[in-house]
Amino acid sequence: MKLATFNIRCDYGQDGENNFCFRKPLILEKLRREEPDVICFQEVLPHVAVWLKEALEDYYVIGCGRSETLEDEQMAIAYRKDRLNLIQMETFWLSETPYTPGSRYPRQSICPRTATEAVFEDLSDKTVFRLVNTHLDHEHPEARALGLAQILRKLTTQDRLFPGVPAVITGDMNAEPDSPEMAALRTAPYQNVTASIGVTYHGFGCGDPPCSIDYILTRGFACDGVEKWTDCRDGVFLSDHYPVCARLRPAEE
Repeated sequence: MKLATFNIRCDYGQDGENNFCFRKPLILEKLRREEPDVICFQEVLPHVAVWLKEALEDYYVIGCGRSETLEDEQMAIAYRKDRLNLIQMETFWLSETPYTPGSRYPRQSICPRTATEAVFEDLSDKTVFRLVNTHLDHEHPEARALGLAQILRKLTTQDRLFPGVPAVITGDMNAEPDSPEMAALRTAPYQNVTASIGVTYHGFGCGDPPCSIDYILTRGFACDGVEKWTDCRDGVFLSDHYPVCARLRPAEE
């Protein structure tokens, strides 16, 4: 199974030659060439979600906006219609009240943060697995630590349908692997298959310092390879992050 995490960059027309309208052809060409089975998108604004659903004809796209009115950015998951069967899906907010839309932790940016969780059946081998796609807070380490702990706790103790099945966590964590807020990963039963991938945020080559903040974390899967997509044509990138794609298979008992 090919699985990618892809911060597609919120589109407010702020990026000049790398505005979304100029990146769309490159994105679509790349996805058609790579044919991932699952693509976990972050920073998907409503009009971008519409485009994904229209352009990715071989995929279903699920997710909802993070605001109280279900607008704004969403953590969208696109999955191949012919490869995966959706068993369950939900969105929850990273907060003390996860089923209150728009809720946040007390010490957090003004941006609510969500996770899109799905249970899939892989039709090729009948494997059932769980997937969580998220985007942690960009300002406060405490909010990132709490959000990550909430996701890990939910996967460990609160999922009642198919508990213990293989699982994948993807997303933009806004923190390097060795940062204090990512400490929970160092004791959790998840393998960071992107640990050696290097820089993932590049900011279109300017602005903030480059860093490694995009993750694919697995439990119950073996990884047969991982790569980042560094495509650039005439100064136009896929995004301000390098998407990362891993080839996964169920781990042997």
